Amino acid sequence: MTKMHLAEINIAHLTHDIDHPAVADFADNLGRINGLAQRMPGFVWRHVDDTGNATDTRIDADPRLIVNLSVWEDVAVLETFVWGTAHVQFYRRRAEWFRAMERMAFAMWWVPVGHRPTVVEATDRLAHLQIHGDTEHAFGWSHLAAATKWRDARCEPA
Repeated sequence: MTKMHLAEINIAHLTHDIDHPAVADFADNLGRINGLAQRMPGFVWRHVDDTGNATDTRIDADPRLIVNLSVWEDVAVLETFVWGTAHVQFYRRRAEWFRAMERMAFAMWWVPVGHRPTVVEATDRLAHLQIHGDTEHAFGWSHLAAATKWRDARCEPA
């Protein structure tokens, strides 16, 4: 069987521009949290744009819509990062910085080792999840039997 890695996309809509004081606590910690992710055993890759970050990546005309796209060795590593590190403190505060999204804004899917998904590929996977629900093509936490930490954290609405 071919070894696969886990890709994820998360889209969020800031309440203010990234340089606004209302989202400063989030913006000022992006480098720290991204650095933490990149130092995690099992982290593979994350999307950055030509400026070295991802907050300038545009998926539509709205500059407050930001994208996180990354690849991990497996679900356990991603779950540990999301729910078992300082990242969870920022997740819990998301209502301070982000508007609630009308539709699912997070998706995961399996990719061959070495594959780096494009933002277009990732947004297509997310759209598939929004239309069809969990499938092997794109899915959420509940689709992964090995995922357990999210159940305790319960992705409660912001």
